[in-house]
Amino acid sequence: MPQAPHSEFGDVNQRTDNASAQATGDTDARSGTLSGAGGGNAGNGVPAILRPKVWLPGLLLVIATLLAYAPAWHGKPIWDDEAHLARPELHSLSGLLRTWIEPGATQQYYPLVYSVFWVEHRLWGDSTLGYHLLNILLHASSALLLLLILHRLAVPGAWLAAAIFALHPVQVESVAWMTELKNTLSGLLFLSSLWAYLHFDQSRSRRWWTLAAGLFVLGLTAKTAIATLPAALLVLLWWQRGTLSWKSDVRPLLPFFAVGLLAGLFTAHIERKLFGAEGWEFNYSFLQRCLLAGHSLWFHLGLLFWPTHLTFMYPRWDISQSVGWQYVYPGTMLLLLAGCWVLRRWNRGPLAALLWFAGLLFPALGFFNAYSFRYSFVNDHHQYLACIGMIVLVSAGLAGLLGRWGLWGRTPGHLLCLALLGTLAGLTWQQSRMYTDMETLWRTTIAKNPTCWMAHNNLGNLLLQRGQVDDALACFEKALELQPLFAEAHTDLAYALLRKGRVDEAILHSRKAIAIQPACVEAYNNLGRGLLQKGQVDAALASFQTALKLRPDNATAHNNLGKALLLKGREDEAIAHFEAALAIQPTNAPAHNNLATLLLQKGQVGQAMAHYEAAVAIQPDNAAILNSVAWVLATCPEAAARNGARALELAQQAVRLSGRSNPWTLATLGAACAEAGRFPEAVAAAQEALGLVNAQPNTTLSNLLQTQIGLYQAGSAFRDPDQIKTAPKP
Repeated sequence: MPQAPHSEFGDVNQRTDNASAQATGDTDARSGTLSGAGGGNAGNGVPAILRPKVWLPGLLLVIATLLAYAPAWHGKPIWDDEAHLARPELHSLSGLLRTWIEPGATQQYYPLVYSVFWVEHRLWGDSTLGYHLLNILLHASSALLLLLILHRLAVPGAWLAAAIFALHPVQVESVAWMTELKNTLSGLLFLSSLWAYLHFDQSRSRRWWTLAAGLFVLGLTAKTAIATLPAALLVLLWWQRGTLSWKSDVRPLLPFFAVGLLAGLFTAHIERKLFGAEGWEFNYSFLQRCLLAGHSLWFHLGLLFWPTHLTFMYPRWDISQSVGWQYVYPGTMLLLLAGCWVLRRWNRGPLAALLWFAGLLFPALGFFNAYSFRYSFVNDHHQYLACIGMIVLVSAGLAGLLGRWGLWGRTPGHLLCLALLGTLAGLTWQQSRMYTDMETLWRTTIAKNPTCWMAHNNLGNLLLQRGQVDDALACFEKALELQPLFAEAHTDLAYALLRKGRVDEAILHSRKAIAIQPACVEAYNNLGRGLLQKGQVDAALASFQTALKLRPDNATAHNNLGKALLLKGREDEAIAHFEAALAIQPTNAPAHNNLATLLLQKGQVGQAMAHYEAAVAIQPDNAAILNSVAWVLATCPEAAARNGARALELAQQAVRLSGRSNPWTLATLGAACAEAGRFPEAVAAAQEALGLVNAQPNTTLSNLLQTQIGLYQAGSAFRDPDQIKTAPKP
């Protein structure tokens, strides 16, 4: 394969080639290959592959990468990690098969990624360390493979380029976020295919072409954004030769183009139809998409060259073809391309680097819809591979400049490169801290991008799960202040309002969510819950049934419909829906709890208690579940179902989780104390609950508490003949 002269990227003259070789790991400066890398013996009889000059720098780069990402090693799942990593219904062999043959069974149709997740779950379960280390090692492996490719192409500054790729903070989102295994895995396969194709280009061996094609197809099953590989290869071949041949350069890549195009179109269809990448947020004309593409290119370039304000979600721009300054972005990008085109007569490197950068970013520039465009048009992980072009250009240019000054391969040059890499590694370490847990992620995002309505909403959901309902309400309201047409925020706000007993407001926001997004299943679920609390059982039934028409596999809707049917006295139908919910989602704690209560009423005590304990095991921090089970264990007329010690344990936990601010949990605590024979404590808990009720009048609960207090003072426990109607519900 013809080798490109060094001047194409860095214009390093012959005088500095040997110094460059020494600085980059015992490299033959004229051929760009590792001396003895084929495994031959050195003069002293030691195989070259075992010589420290060959393997030690690579090992140091892997170690440096691992250390730079140390804050993320034990990072907890963030955002949609749990949906990707821990879906119980996909943990079996049949689940593994579904990831390949059933689009929609997983968050995205990238079956190789979910197969790796499947294996990881078998190896280390829910421990996140293994997931993170694999991502980091895949990334480091890509950096080493990039090094081999650059050596093969005789590009100066190869070690510097590989190290920058490994340590640049713009890569943190791809490496520290477990979900982005699709980036690190597809990236390694992309570079592996490229490396194999370069061997084919030199040898014209059908075996190398087959290997390159196989790696490319496998990579597409990890992420179809690498469909741009054949175009990237043509850019690389043009940079080497200065021209392209139809027979030797283009024709061998035609199958790659065809497969990549089919994969890309399939993914675009899946994103649009199954994952919601359509609607008013995506209604842009072709001209607007061109404006978006220009802005996106400059934005990503800015992040690459000045990575000090990186965040998880960037502000979403308003794209308008009537605003003149927005044309500056595509206009100046075209001018830059034109300038590089003129410069190609002297140096093809800048044009090749820019074409590589823009080409690999193309799938994310706005010409194809992606779900993430709902909240931002740009993300750091979009340029995981695209940044290679610019990194190589800068590294080769720096090598050339230092070579002219006589510094490349000498101490001052080493110190300058180490200072650059140290700065990048420090920024990566700092950025990795953002991915340690969900709250850190969302609070840091909000601090850097206060207008990020998605982050406000997601933080609200996190706080709601912890029982911090008032704080969650503030987050949801802030999200709607920033984006009034955000159906998910209306839905989440409705659920929080239901938790606060503000039923009419909850119904209002549920209806707003449905008006914005008529197929919003959770909005119908919340609307039904609200109607149920107002005693409008038939209307609630209709709402839950609509939710099931939209999503027959929605476990929450089955559970809610079962509760409504139970209130209508249709017990057998209710049981069928509770069981359907558990068949779809075996970890649905409310369905376990509701089915247990119904089975208990039917006298099936053993089965009922098994479902109660399953509910507690699934959600040990859910105050409502704990309270419900504790109530049954303390007050059930069936002696076989009662367990005072266990009831007291669960009731105390429910009270702690609710911050002693919920009268229902305190009422349950009183009943549990009485069942355990601790009557003075039972009286105190019931009186404390009554004090809270007096501040927020509730006749039903007040009467119940007064009855309880009388019994406890007389030394008697409380027995509830009908847990469904009187069981406290926080």
